[in-house]
Amino acid sequence: MRLRYVKGGLERLAENEKVVTKPDEYKGKWSKLFDNDRSIHVEFGSGRGGFITGMAKKNPDVNYLAFERNSKVIIRGINKLLENPGSNFYLVHSDIRKIEDIFLENEIDRVYLNFSDPWPKKRHDKRRLTYRSFLKLYERLMIPKGELHFKTDNIGLFDFSIDELKENGWNITMITRDLHNSSHAEGNVMTEYEEKFSKRGQAINKLIAVSPKK
Repeated sequence: MRLRYVKGGLERLAENEKVVTKPDEYKGKWSKLFDNDRSIHVEFGSGRGGFITGMAKKNPDVNYLAFERNSKVIIRGINKLLENPGSNFYLVHSDIRKIEDIFLENEIDRVYLNFSDPWPKKRHDKRRLTYRSFLKLYERLMIPKGELHFKTDNIGLFDFSIDELKENGWNITMITRDLHNSSHAEGNVMTEYEEKFSKRGQAINKLIAVSPKK
């Protein structure tokens, strides 16, 4: 569904204290924003922020950053941010392709990829967020043995991701093709997409992989 233009939207983003619009200014300094040195968990492609606010509430001892490049999507999630005024999460208005300008090496402890665009055509496989070039990027910026948590309803993308992870040395420590009917369902925080897909009866795939970085 195409999102409509929101009048004054960018101004609302800039004014909201939970939205970071100039993340490059915090490279190597994220601890100052959070006012602590706790672990940083990052979600790429956060949508309206439902997952990250849920995780932040559940884990107050972790710092969360949710990246979303579509300003219209963030704007439509601002009310959710206002309802969750916790100090341990921020939405970041930026593109994943700029993250080397935003983080130093070893600055990220965990990466979440939730219902990323599957880019189903073979010629577009390099755009998938589990493609090897992205995996190398995560590995550089994450701590040694950092974790990647990946959820999708797309079987093709899931199988592709498994192969890419294995071929690039990542250790898959958990995998399920029906998350909500598995032993891993307890404690799962759903995204907006996940709630919608689950109501349709679609199975959710999930895996956890550990970076080969030592």
